[in-house]
Amino acid sequence: MGDFLRSRRARIGPGDVGLPTYGTRRRVPGLRREELAHLAGVSVDYYVRLEQGRTGGVSDEVLEALARVLLLDDDERSYLFSLAKPVRRARPSRRTVTPHLRFLLDTMRANPAYVLDHRTDILAWNPLATRLILDFGALPPERRNWVRLAFEDPRAEAIFPDWAGKASETVAHLRMQAALHPGDARLSGLVAEMSRTSERFREMWDDHNVRERSRGAIRIRNDVVGEVSLHFQTLKVAGEAAQWLVAYAAEPGSAAEKALRALAVWSPDDDGPAHGGGSGSA
Repeated sequence: MGDFLRSRRARIGPGDVGLPTYGTRRRVPGLRREELAHLAGVSVDYYVRLEQGRTGGVSDEVLEALARVLLLDDDERSYLFSLAKPVRRARPSRRTVTPHLRFLLDTMRANPAYVLDHRTDILAWNPLATRLILDFGALPPERRNWVRLAFEDPRAEAIFPDWAGKASETVAHLRMQAALHPGDARLSGLVAEMSRTSERFREMWDDHNVRERSRGAIRIRNDVVGEVSLHFQTLKVAGEAAQWLVAYAAEPGSAAEKALRALAVWSPDDDGPAHGGGSGSA
């Protein structure tokens, strides 16, 4: 909580919120605690307690005021509330998908698609996803994770021309989920391990950026069809605590659409139906 508030406070100058600067040099970047407290309508002592993580009893009105002064976007606002008022959730989704969801993946022959959970574990996928991105089934189950792939698999930077953007968004999504699932030891362990073994992950994690990736655009470089530009949409799987279906699509009539059609018939017919899913429960 304190790190997040300080990081957001540091990125805002007095002029951004209508305060005079008087042309003086400031000892700290961004807003001072006193300035933020005044604009949010709370005492300095009370705001200091929030930066110390002492959020017991904090009201929604105070959090809304902080979000307004700090110019938080919707994702950052949600993250602030999750940090201030953590909820102990029921056990997260199992690490397998239902037969109905597997059938849906199988029938999405024109759209690369996969299912992931709040830890960015890849639970299931369809053949076109493996042809476009990589063969998830060839990876050990514990390596089928977007964070691990982005920072530990040397192929990642070749697959994603904008690797930095992909990696940053993946980390921002994981940070959001970490706030929503504060009691998940496996997720906490992943963050701790990656922070220890990957300097690039650690730097992105320390940026305190948060993001719910619902839709967007992405470029993927494929050995067979070259680079393609696609749209993606993330859909919450109903009935599951933390599973999402991610599907890619190309603009009608585009070169990317032709590339996906070529990939759909390129591979031998031995890769079978949708694969994936670890055993056991999360």
